[in-house]
Amino acid sequence: MVSIGYFLSCEEFGPKELVRQARLAEEAGFERLWISDHFHPWLEEQGQSPFVWSVIGALSEAVSLPITTAVTCPTVRVHPAIVAQASATAAVQTGGRFTLGVGSGEALNEHILGDSWPSVGVRLAMLEEAVEVIRKLHTGEEVSFHGEFYEVQEARLYTVPEEPVPIYVSGFGPQATELAARIGDGYCTVMPDADLVGTFRMSGGGAKPVQAGMKVCWAETEAAGRATAHRLWRNEGLAGQLAQTMPRPRDFADAASLVTEDAVAEQIVCGPDVDRHVGAVREFVDAGADEVYVQQIGSDHEEFFRVWAKDVIPAFR
Repeated sequence: MVSIGYFLSCEEFGPKELVRQARLAEEAGFERLWISDHFHPWLEEQGQSPFVWSVIGALSEAVSLPITTAVTCPTVRVHPAIVAQASATAAVQTGGRFTLGVGSGEALNEHILGDSWPSVGVRLAMLEEAVEVIRKLHTGEEVSFHGEFYEVQEARLYTVPEEPVPIYVSGFGPQATELAARIGDGYCTVMPDADLVGTFRMSGGGAKPVQAGMKVCWAETEAAGRATAHRLWRNEGLAGQLAQTMPRPRDFADAASLVTEDAVAEQIVCGPDVDRHVGAVREFVDAGADEVYVQQIGSDHEEFFRVWAKDVIPAFR
């Protein structure tokens, strides 16, 4: 049976609002939380980028739901040793209800310190080594590590959870998905793609959990929802490697000026039609997701949570 969670957007909402939404989600019967980890929003209209680890600290006191970062990039902007410390602390704060979701990142967030942006293959190799560093530090033992990309000297984490922090790995193509199967405790995706889930399962993922994220824009009318989704998340319509390679929100705005409202509405359910909301979740379930996380775009959160609690979540119980 699929577990339905709520997706907290650090690109669109500030820290206090994210905590408020998490409380609403728990009250509405959502079973877990995803939270994005960004330095920049994708578009200026989204308008936010709180530091995710501070928000997770607040969430640990506000709700009792499991939390996964979706996803943290532990390779360029933040050294994996620091991600190891942050995630270990988060796991202690939440009483073991924290999962570290990691991925190879986007130039949008990772270019800020002036580092070059590597090719896909190099980014995945960096991610693999970063996960190795994080796992070693999570043991609580002293670590000295000399790798191809990272150096750690006589480092030890003193605040660590009783159980190892699960590390899930995102993948949007076969190469990254095979890596996720090999090194991850689970898999993160944002596409209802049965082929990729199958690749994960057959490449070593087996029965490990598959998490999937999606967006909707509940609104009183489809037209209102479409307009809001296009204004705030038209970047979702960009194809290919653009999302991984462009460095600034204004670059995304320039590229997304070619994305029409119709194109956004093809990807994101907009409006009040409950059957369409249920159908969007069903696509991920049919593709093999074990956990599905939904983000409500824009405002109308109270009504979104009311409708999902009454009509959408029960469809999967």
